[in-house]
Amino acid sequence: MRFYLAYGSNVSIARLGQRIAVAREWVNALIVDRRLAFHKIGQDGSGKCDIPVHAGGVVHGVVYRLPADSLAVLDRIEGVGAGYRRKTLRVRLESGEEVSAETYVATAVDPRRRPFSWYLRHVLEGARAAGFPATYIDALTAIESVRDPDAEREARELSIYHD
Repeated sequence: MRFYLAYGSNVSIARLGQRIAVAREWVNALIVDRRLAFHKIGQDGSGKCDIPVHAGGVVHGVVYRLPADSLAVLDRIEGVGAGYRRKTLRVRLESGEEVSAETYVATAVDPRRRPFSWYLRHVLEGARAAGFPATYIDALTAIESVRDPDAEREARELSIYHD
């Protein structure tokens, strides 16, 4: 088993569960001296999440306990070698304990990118379900998003929430 740190759309257990056979065991975590940015160039042209270094910054995330072979699947899904690379970070769990967890950081960024509204919803759904602080959720809600020109993709992505 390995620890996997999610801080973007994979914070949503519904989203991650569609992508891999996910262990349901998770705990909230803090990523210190980083900030959440939506500047990673997505394969669809939109902005995806990244956690660049930012002194004094704090990003909320969740740490999942996953089978080690799940990381190879995540590498493919996240686009290792095509916009992300896997990195081991030390994170602080809500218990105060620090652990090393695998995560993904962007290698291709553009600060002008904006997330699609469905992608931002994945991030928000996960943040709310994990019980992140209201101020953090408010900051996420204020992120400018754009509508996906591919209506079918948007419908597919949002179908997991059964609205």
